[in-house]
Amino acid sequence: MEQAKFVQNRIQSRAYRLVKPHEVIETVLEKQMHDWDVVVEPTLGSVCHADLRYFSGQRRAEVLEKKLPMALIHEGIGIVKSSGTPAVKTGQRVVIVPNIQGYMLDGTDPMNCCESCRSGKGVNYCTRGRFLGSGTDGIAQSRLVFPAASAIPIPDEVPDEIAVLTELSSVSYQALHHVADALKSAQVVVFGDGPVGYLAAAMLHHVYGVSQDRLTVFGAVPEKLAQFEFATRRLVQDYDFSKGEKYDVALECTGGKFSESAINQAIEVLNPGGHLILMGVTEERVPINTRDVLEKGITMRGSSRSSIDDFIPVLEAMKDLQCQKTLRKLLPDERTQIQSAEDFAHVMEFAESNRGWKKILLNFKW
Repeated sequence: MEQAKFVQNRIQSRAYRLVKPHEVIETVLEKQMHDWDVVVEPTLGSVCHADLRYFSGQRRAEVLEKKLPMALIHEGIGIVKSSGTPAVKTGQRVVIVPNIQGYMLDGTDPMNCCESCRSGKGVNYCTRGRFLGSGTDGIAQSRLVFPAASAIPIPDEVPDEIAVLTELSSVSYQALHHVADALKSAQVVVFGDGPVGYLAAAMLHHVYGVSQDRLTVFGAVPEKLAQFEFATRRLVQDYDFSKGEKYDVALECTGGKFSESAINQAIEVLNPGGHLILMGVTEERVPINTRDVLEKGITMRGSSRSSIDDFIPVLEAMKDLQCQKTLRKLLPDERTQIQSAEDFAHVMEFAESNRGWKKILLNFKW
């Protein structure tokens, strides 16, 4: 197929679109570029469990019917091919911020958007926004057209394979900044030894300065838990939660069928007045021990996305070689080359059936 091209401010893009679970086709999308937009060619993407829930059909039928067809992937970086603003230059490497607020799409300001944006409650809750790869076409396409403010230049010190982890890392940063003051002295515990738990722990250590003596991680798989060298590690199946240490801040990063046990174990180990941050995603309702939540005065907060402001400090931290060393443990030995819809479907099938600890990186060749 002919390479994407610019046609009188109309942008054509090759897209690998999921049309139904397990079925991906290549199609051509046409978009309008505004003065406040950039055109980015995605170069490197990363597969998230959220992508797999769409691909495998684990989302509810009514959700799939509403959102498909759709190009997946929301974790990624690319090269700017055209820019309507001097703040982002053609040829720059950029991280793609997938959470785009309505006022940015309109090229205006928050006061002209929804109540959440006008009130300053948080752009994460914009009712007019779009999220790439969830309701609107994501990064698995040759030309992304989106607001220039959502294209964050990558510092020269940060290599591509580290920068592609920015989005997932920024989600942890967003969740944690609400308790930033407490983190200066708090005892902190993370439940979950997967990539979400690992990056949350990494942000606690490298961005918020939580040292090993104040940071504990609970996990179920010894091989995974061993990777958390910068934290105190505990195997959840060998631990007596009724007699163990107490904590001030807890993060639940397990998701799925393990959410219930992790949330209730976190409630058990939290001190009175403690904070519980929920980051694990599950499609099921989860029963929790509300009695202890009430008696301890625990504050619970959910967090699943991030915004532009969360990407900046994460990229700054990624300049540090020690931070890069920590993050490299999540990187695969090889990147998967993606040159067709068949390549994309194949790697998603692999990811679905081989849910390993390391991320799967997609090297797009357009």
